[in-house]
Amino acid sequence: MRVSITALALTAGIFWGGAIFLVALSALIWPGYGGAFLDLAASIYPGYRPGPGIGPLVTGTLYGLVDGAIAGALFGWIYNLLARRFTAGAS
Repeated sequence: MRVSITALALTAGIFWGGAIFLVALSALIWPGYGGAFLDLAASIYPGYRPGPGIGPLVTGTLYGLVDGAIAGALFGWIYNLLARRFTAGAS
């Protein structure tokens, strides 16, 4: 069974971007919420610094969307590669 790489990339991008968005939005409402998570994201994504305002929220979300989409596409590609290899030998 093959996986749609495009669908998996979009799903992972929306999921990861949404996770960063929700944590960053929660941190705007409740200062300090998710601080360790957002600091971790800041250590990975160049130019992203969590803080007050809509700018860091948008920046982190965009980084999450792109990063998640790339990871999802790679996962789907590797899965399809391995699935093709192992199902070909089973026939």
